[in-house]
Order: sequence, then structure tokens, then C-alpha cells
Amino acid sequence: MKMPTVLPESIDRRWARAIILIDMNAFFASVEQLDDPALRGKPVAITNGDQGTCIITCSYEARAFGIHTGMRLPEARQRCPALIRITARSSRYAEMSARIMSALQAITPDIEVFSVDEAFLDVTHVQRLHGAPPVIARQVQRLVREVSGLPCSVGVAGDKTTAKWAAKQHKPEGLTVVSPWETAARLHDVPVTELCGVGRGIGGFLASRGVRTCGDMSRLPVSVLAQRWGNIGRRIWLMAQGRDPDPVSCGMAPPKSVGHGKVLPPATRDVQLLQHYLEHMAQKVAARLRGNGLEAQQLFIGLRTDAGWLGGRYLTPRPTDDGQPIAALCRQVLQKVWQGEGVHQVQVTALDPVQADIQLDLFADQAAPRRQAINRAVDRINRRFGTQAMSTASLLGRVPLHDVIAPAWKPEGIRRTV
Repeated sequence: MKMPTVLPESIDRRWARAIILIDMNAFFASVEQLDDPALRGKPVAITNGDQGTCIITCSYEARAFGIHTGMRLPEARQRCPALIRITARSSRYAEMSARIMSALQAITPDIEVFSVDEAFLDVTHVQRLHGAPPVIARQVQRLVREVSGLPCSVGVAGDKTTAKWAAKQHKPEGLTVVSPWETAARLHDVPVTELCGVGRGIGGFLASRGVRTCGDMSRLPVSVLAQRWGNIGRRIWLMAQGRDPDPVSCGMAPPKSVGHGKVLPPATRDVQLLQHYLEHMAQKVAARLRGNGLEAQQLFIGLRTDAGWLGGRYLTPRPTDDGQPIAALCRQVLQKVWQGEGVHQVQVTALDPVQADIQLDLFADQAAPRRQAINRAVDRINRRFGTQAMSTASLLGRVPLHDVIAPAWKPEGIRRTV
């Protein structure tokens, strides 16, 4: 375990603002190694489904061979012939994450679940109860280990962005403290692209203006970023100086979209297979809409190729929570935009989810009430026996049906769905 030295000043001094970020280490792989002792100490790679070829995470033993998230299984096995592939168990990971997030309430109620394996804790107001932030951080790390048996890395800082950066510095099971009075110096030589939310596009924009490290940012007028990106630009300017103003958000805003995607075998060109995958995504989106009393009319339907995304925004005849019209729209889009290119991923996203209108539409399809009754019966069966216990006949035996945890997963509400 890598534990950087913490200065006595950091331990004893109370902070004006204190944020902790917990980052579970190789979370899915660690759960598999926890549940199956025979996997411990061995290179493990997790894929979605028995036929999945894209690695969604891997153990640290696998990472030692250069294997990483997003790598295809054949390449990974060239690097490590002893690699053990495990099919993801999304429900198990979600269960374990919910247990951890619930336990953290004992530290502070101010928690923002950032993803299935990350959470921000604002411990500013519990320092009298638990001690200084570095002390609380060690308590958090012990608590996670006690309730889950799993390792996590922890970053402690005076703002969210610095805390997230700090948590990445020592893995696995590290603890990195960046006190507010030393933040500017610690970040000075850090490339701006290492900060969460600063991708290659923003990084290129900044580099063209002489900003490559966080220390360079203070020489760039905030107005340059504000004119280009508005409030987001202002936040990036502050983030680079360790002054991210973004608060820990405990609430959950209504969803701006509801979507599902699937990474396919490389360069898939089978039209029937593409239809089946799109229909599967359409049915999953519809089920989530129904489960949360929502409906939508505007959808993004896309197929990713080497040249980029094919497709775009499309409308169903009226707002719906039924997979049948969404799947029909997917078939139309496939016929219009696809010219036989190799497809690597499909995506179906409802872009305008709103509360379902329970009033009957005078001009609605007369068969709609029957379909609604069937859909709700299927939903009840799947809630009781598993999310894929019952599906449309067109999908059975044609595509592997499995659950996937979305990046925006939360332990409750619409984002809890896998």
C-alpha cells in the first residue's frame, strides 16, 4: 500500500472546505476476485456478455502486462496468454456499490455518487465530529474495506477536481492529501489534460494559447475561456488553480436523456445482427422509460464506424414508452444511413424524457392499450425473475442479452437501472 507522508499541519489544521473522493480500485475485477478466491493474484479481464471482446476493466495483475480498459480480448491474450476472461455481473456490482455508498452516510450526509465506483464526500462540516480531513480520509478507507472487503484509493483536497486528481496518484489503496494552502504548488506542473473534464479538444484549445500545465493557466485571462465555453470555461480556469467552485451535489436532477449503447464485434456488417442490436437497445430504453413513468418522442439513433457516427436525431409519431415504435424507427434509420460500413457500436437515446401523459390520446393507435398492458406484464416478470427473463421473440437466441452499468449509475432513482 502506498501511503504518502502527511504533514502534521495537515492532520491538525481545520480546513475551510474539505472534499474527499473515493475511487474503488479495479472495482469489477476486485469484486470477482473477492467472490472467487481462486482468481486472487491472477490476471482477470471483465467483458460484457459471454461473447464480449471489449475489456471493460481488468485486475492490477492484468494491467502489469499492459492490458487496459477498451482493449480487445485477442490483443490482451497476446500480451498475457494466462488472462482469465470473466463475464460482467452488473447486478452484483450495483449491489456492492449501493452497500458502500450507504455505509458512507455514517461519515457525512453530503455525498455525491459520481459513478458506480466513485463518490465525493463533503466533510467540511463534520471535522468537529471526526477530526481533520486526512484523519477522516483514513476512516473512510477503513470503512469501505470493512463493509465490502474491497480496496479503494482516496484523494483529499479543498475542491472536487483536485480531490479527484489526488485519488489517481497512488493506486491501489493509496491516500493522497492536497491541503488547500499547497494546492497551487502541487498542481503547478500537472498537465491540464489530467484534470477531470479537460479532454483533448479543450486541451488543444489551451495549448494553442500557451497553456499546457495548470501553472500556465493563471497567465491566461479568464475571459478567453468564458467567451468560448461560458460558465464551463470559467470553471475550468478555476479548476486548474485548485479553486473548483462546483459543490458536492446530493440531489438528483431529472434525467435529460435515457439511453443504452452496445459495443459490437469489430467491423460488424451483418444487417440482421445490427437490426437485432438496435432493437435490443430500443427495448431497454423503453423499459427504463416505463419504469420511471416517462415517455419520449425525440431519439438519437446512431451507428459508430471508423469515419464517425451515422444517424442523428429522429422523432416517433408521438411521445411513447413502447419499444415497438422505437425499434421500427431504428430499422428505418438503419436502412437510410447505413451503406455497409463496418459498425463498432450502436446507440439509442431518448433525448426528451418527460412525465408520461396518462390522458388517452383521441388519435392514438387503437392497439396501444393492449401493448401497454403487455409491456407492463413483461416489466413485472422481469423485475421478479431478472431483467432479461422475458424479451421479444425477435431477439431470442439472436443477440446476447445482458445488463450493463451506465457511467451515470446511481444507487437510487432512474439511474439505478443497469
